[in-house]
Amino acid sequence: MNTSGSEIKILAGNSSIELAQKIADYIGVPLSDCQVGTFSDGEISVNMNETVRGCDVYVVQSTNSPVNDNLMELLIMIDALRRASAGRITAVIPYYGYARQDRKAKARDPITAKLVANLITAAGADRVLTMDLHAAQIQGYFDIPLDHLQGGKILADYFNEKQIEDLVVVSPDLGSVTRSRKFANGLDGDVPLAIIDKRRPKANVSEIMNIIGDVAGKNVILLDDMIDTAGTICNAANALKEFGAKEVYACCTHAVLSGPAIERIEASAISELIVLDTIQLPEEKKIDKIQVKSVAPLFGDAIKKIFANESVSELF
Repeated sequence: MNTSGSEIKILAGNSSIELAQKIADYIGVPLSDCQVGTFSDGEISVNMNETVRGCDVYVVQSTNSPVNDNLMELLIMIDALRRASAGRITAVIPYYGYARQDRKAKARDPITAKLVANLITAAGADRVLTMDLHAAQIQGYFDIPLDHLQGGKILADYFNEKQIEDLVVVSPDLGSVTRSRKFANGLDGDVPLAIIDKRRPKANVSEIMNIIGDVAGKNVILLDDMIDTAGTICNAANALKEFGAKEVYACCTHAVLSGPAIERIEASAISELIVLDTIQLPEEKKIDKIQVKSVAPLFGDAIKKIFANESVSELF
């Protein structure tokens, strides 16, 4: 495939071992032997147990919680690969942590999403492959190539298979309208869009003011890029029920699910929550309401195209 004669190597950080294995299986290559552990004082150690000289290497590592440990793992792995003469290093970051700190919301705030981009570049990454960044402008924070995959089609395909009637897609806020409209366009039939008008007095807290659009007697799908403490999505689901919705489905790319998220989802009006496996879901968070779909085929196809120096844009 690649005229350079190099070979694909897939490496896994500790946050994305399952996903990296799925990607390697999909591509048809073994997962490379790389041990990532810690020394007795907590410092991260990386041991590459096979040669990567001249290879096209893909490091799969989401930077979810514990975000700082996972980020440092990624940086150290990239540094080790660069020093081992890897031909090209791609940081595959299914979930990009610190993405919510993408601008100065008030005076003297850091722009940590840009700092993380600088660190990844300085460590030695040649390109980045990620999915559904919380803030699209983060693509411009990198001075190296970045491919930005979107998980909406995977989620839309799931609902198309269910063949639910009387559907309405609901955007959780005004800022998500473009994403929600594209998702609705991927559903079978002419699916209308509704919008939740809300305000956010502080982080992880939202208040619903009104719902723009008709949801009475409809089956609704709430779409968001990530669910963290689940307060916003659960409040929205409960409000939609009050406005007359029949069934409330929710879906997101990144299941952060921190703090009281699982308890809130269990107690909410959400009938089913569909998430993607950009973040590995621990056993204690696997409940009947949550269905997980894999992004491995999409990332696998993207990696094959990058390796072959082909366009990735058709996957968007």
